[in-house]
Amino acid sequence: MPTTTTRTTARTAAARSAAAASSRRGELAAFLRLRRERIAPEDVGLPAGPRRRTPGLRREEVAERAGVGVAWYTWLEQGRAINPSVQVLDAIARALLLDAAEREHLHRLADVPGAAPSPPAPQPPPGALPPEAQTILDSLTPLPASMVSARYDVLAFNDAYAALDPRMAILPPSERNVMWRLFTADAESQPLVDWKCEVAFMVSHLRGEYGRRLGDPHWRAYIRKLSDASPLFAEMWARHEVSAPVTHRKRFRTVYGDEVAITATGFTTTAAPGTKMWIYTPADENAVRAIDELLCRFREIGAAGMVAAATR
Repeated sequence: MPTTTTRTTARTAAARSAAAASSRRGELAAFLRLRRERIAPEDVGLPAGPRRRTPGLRREEVAERAGVGVAWYTWLEQGRAINPSVQVLDAIARALLLDAAEREHLHRLADVPGAAPSPPAPQPPPGALPPEAQTILDSLTPLPASMVSARYDVLAFNDAYAALDPRMAILPPSERNVMWRLFTADAESQPLVDWKCEVAFMVSHLRGEYGRRLGDPHWRAYIRKLSDASPLFAEMWARHEVSAPVTHRKRFRTVYGDEVAITATGFTTTAAPGTKMWIYTPADENAVRAIDELLCRFREIGAAGMVAAATR
């Protein structure tokens, strides 16, 4: 016969499961609504019409395109406890013109068995990386390289990365978070030239990673802290944009105010599950020279010296 402790534990587990399911349905409802509102009728061959009072498609139009009942789709968008199949979700994804990353996110939020990949690896804390991770980073010099968690914590980096962004290098390990810095630092110390475009991409990637960890209290606290600190982050987060990380070109502003164009490429590694190694390849000869000069300067006076010299 179950003991009182066993029954209490079972009730607690059931309550947590119900709360997680409710949170997941809320995320799904918001995601569907926002994806529906971004589609112009003419994008799918429908007349715009003079009497549309809301942006995007109507619910009945999405339901018709997906081949499902209007009431059923409405319940799904309202966050009710219904269980769509993989086939129905794929039909909705096609109706909403979702890309591969958005389709995967949709399946994950709907908690369809077998539709989503296995749970993500736990995120290692700063300083917990295996020693070979730092060896790999160091061997990549003079290419700037770092190990970054799914939450954009900078866990390790090489000298070239520290030379390219010494303000990040001088922070205590527990405070080296790219998103926090980008959304809370003053304009003079921002390292990205195309700030708005780059952070939009990063927030959409973060949203996808968050979808894998909806029940994680540490992630919820992290998002809440960022939202409280930055109204702009809160606004971008509320859009529910989702994307996968891709190789792309970006421009850094060095501590001395010069611009450096690099190509950012991310790699996963079995040495540190749950993280990505980002390698920055100079995009042109000017960038090669600039990074070499920064690296020499870093090795002469260190990151703190570079920051101090730049503020004189």
